[in-house]
Amino acid sequence: MTSTIVLTLTCPDRAGLVFAVSRWIAESGGNILDSQQFTDTADGEFFLRVHFDHPETVAALRESFSPVAADLDMVFQLVAAERPTRTLVMVSREGHCLNDLLYRQSTGALPVEVPAVVSNHRDLEGLATAYGVPFHHVPSGDKAAAEATVLRLVAELDVELVVLARYMQILSDGLCRALSGRAINIHHSFLPSFKGARPYAQAHARGVKLIGATAHYVTADLDEGPIIDQEVQRVDHRMTPADLARVGRDVEARTLSRAVALHAESRVLLNGPRTVVFD
Repeated sequence: MTSTIVLTLTCPDRAGLVFAVSRWIAESGGNILDSQQFTDTADGEFFLRVHFDHPETVAALRESFSPVAADLDMVFQLVAAERPTRTLVMVSREGHCLNDLLYRQSTGALPVEVPAVVSNHRDLEGLATAYGVPFHHVPSGDKAAAEATVLRLVAELDVELVVLARYMQILSDGLCRALSGRAINIHHSFLPSFKGARPYAQAHARGVKLIGATAHYVTADLDEGPIIDQEVQRVDHRMTPADLARVGRDVEARTLSRAVALHAESRVLLNGPRTVVFD
């Protein structure tokens, strides 16, 4: 039975890379459906995403492609395009991002499967239950114990992606390293940026004209990981802090869901502190 596969790879740029991959797909019995590539001329790194049909299993294809990759210094990933990404969602008390993710999952609009929701509060337990998703209350008082529980759930549930959907706790350096490249965070982003408590009130006090959100990979450098997606929306003097917060919640939810979809569809490749995002 033919299935659809996504191959992503990075390697030093050189002549013949696209030809080598295309030839391997054709000679092994596959058919390319879509292909995108990018060369970062600043550091000479090549990036490729190929979506193709193939009668072989992903495991067999990994074994078959490995000699090609080794010969060309490629770091690659092969996944079944139809399989949803198993995604653990972490949240505190604000439910707008969680609700958006669970709704999109339930309608098939987001290619993920959420086996659990983790929270340091019980406020959103009913929301998770309404979508039929197991809820795990993990208090944050003992940070080491809480993070050990998260890692245990990641292993037990075969989690491939962790999403911080307004999870208002700072992850330790150790947990950030353990989840490197597979944890996404969302935060508000203004011009100028406002940190700490009541950011929308701060923004209102400064009379901002744009508010927005940034979705990025989690790193030990707080809110400075590689950016996946961003959105801004124009606001004006007539809006109250509550109005700004309402608009901000919508922007945060949309931005996070887009970032999760891009990751789940293998459209995001890390390029040092930046990302290459194929549409």
